[in-house]
Amino acid sequence: MTPRPFDEEGHDRGLEQDGSHGLGGGRDLDGSKGLYHGPVHDIAILGMMVAILEVSKRLLDGVPNVELITFLFIMFTRAYGKKTLIAAFAFTALETVYWGPHSWVIMYLYLWPLLVLTVDWLHRREKTKESWHLIYSILSAVYGLSFGFLCSIVYLVIGGPVMMITWWIAGIPYDIIHCVSNFFICLILYRPADYALARVKRIART
Repeated sequence: MTPRPFDEEGHDRGLEQDGSHGLGGGRDLDGSKGLYHGPVHDIAILGMMVAILEVSKRLLDGVPNVELITFLFIMFTRAYGKKTLIAAFAFTALETVYWGPHSWVIMYLYLWPLLVLTVDWLHRREKTKESWHLIYSILSAVYGLSFGFLCSIVYLVIGGPVMMITWWIAGIPYDIIHCVSNFFICLILYRPADYALARVKRIART
């Protein structure tokens, strides 16, 4: 039997070439080919995402309608695709434990997955990196502006159209703040976050 080749640092080149551990190949959380680190690696990445989401949420809890969650879900989805849905549901679960069950739990169950799926759809259509930071900034702004309307869908079920429209209109001034803050947060932090996530992915593969 021919021995598997090793490089100068002792890494198994055969593993790098076929992406397997001898028990079958696999893919990392981000879907990349190459050395698969297994479920522990995936859980660690998901844990990192949820931890960052929770910390950022707590840091800005006292600032009305200014948040990093939308921006973080955009960046995480660009890096890890639809697997970010798991982080979205885990984040909602932790928020429910922290604050207790309420109507917003139902909202979170579709608000964040909808954003993840939208970003994943857009990301698959990226051809260059030149203008996409602006496109995602606009998406973040639109999402902030429409946040109240999307949340009000729950009240359509609970109290009918009048309750839904009344609740939505009352929150429009806050939605405007949400829109503006989301736009500038994404515009300013997009490139540094994109660079940081790219480094994390490179380190995670070594």
